[in-house]
Amino acid sequence: MLHWAVFALLIGACAAAEEQKKKEKAPSLSKGWGNNIKWVKSYEEGLEEMTKSQKPLMVIHHLDSCPHSQALKKVFVADKGIQKMAKEDFIMLNLVEETTDKNMAPDGYYVPRILFVDPTRTVRTDITGRYSNNLYAYESGDLELLSENMKKAKVLMHTEL
Repeated sequence: MLHWAVFALLIGACAAAEEQKKKEKAPSLSKGWGNNIKWVKSYEEGLEEMTKSQKPLMVIHHLDSCPHSQALKKVFVADKGIQKMAKEDFIMLNLVEETTDKNMAPDGYYVPRILFVDPTRTVRTDITGRYSNNLYAYESGDLELLSENMKKAKVLMHTEL
């Protein structure tokens, strides 16, 4: 009888270890942009969640191989204010592939590029970064402007609905 109890404990321990391995191997939707933020899987899911919650959608286009994207990601994660706003006030999506929606590239396909979409599904082309040639580009030194634009997006989207 003792052998059966030990055998059952071993089986349970193995099953728990296997479940833990599965959790560790599952790709994180954050892709390093903030593990405490709830991220959506796709643009379509982001639009659906945005419509339900009436929170704006923030879309970060980036590439793992882009040094500018990596530098922006590093400071984005380190900024507690931005992380808090992203977690509480936005539906968040980060993409390493382009969407089929041409509105998500109003001035071209480049990275890093951040766009805001309001709950009426309108891409807010009026919320821009500081570059005239790539209007929605942000670099690691642009965090203060990004924070201001996030606040602006939140306010605009709640006053215009």
